Amino acid sequence: MFLSKLKDIKAFVLDIDGVLTDATILVTESGEQLRRFNVRDGYAMQLAIKKGYLICIISGGKSQTVVHRLKGLGITDVYLGIDKKIDVYHNFLERHQLLPKQVLYMGDDIPDIPVLKAVGAPACPADAVDDVKAVCDYVSGKNGGFGCVREVIEKVLRVQGQWFDSNPSGQEESIPSL
Repeated sequence: MFLSKLKDIKAFVLDIDGVLTDATILVTESGEQLRRFNVRDGYAMQLAIKKGYLICIISGGKSQTVVHRLKGLGITDVYLGIDKKIDVYHNFLERHQLLPKQVLYMGDDIPDIPVLKAVGAPACPADAVDDVKAVCDYVSGKNGGFGCVREVIEKVLRVQGQWFDSNPSGQEESIPSL
């Protein structure tokens, strides 16, 4: 059932803490908040963008330090400090002329539930809270911050025949002679 929904996906909407990170915040002596991101999640996100998919980040967190990482991956729709994620989600749909069935959302905690209930493909990490798992069509085998985003993006791209291109340059490959 879940895999059949992936054929329509054109956009990924993601939470940060507990999805793109392991929900741990390290606080330095100066008060700076540090988060750890998974490089494989990053690879999948930048690949999806290159293939024409949209990625939107909606987080209740307000740390501007994560913006540098996300912008470096090519993500332009980044919304921080959001209390009602559903409002940003509806604006994202309208701005990009998307239908709910074209969106996969991955969240891990209570504030994500309204959006999870509104999208075509609701998903969560393995360590999401039970209330979130109850409304998701897919629970990743991976915890937040440990490749769950890569997992769902890869599933979508594989279903749509977009995951791997053995010759991404499009140029004819030549085999060197020995």
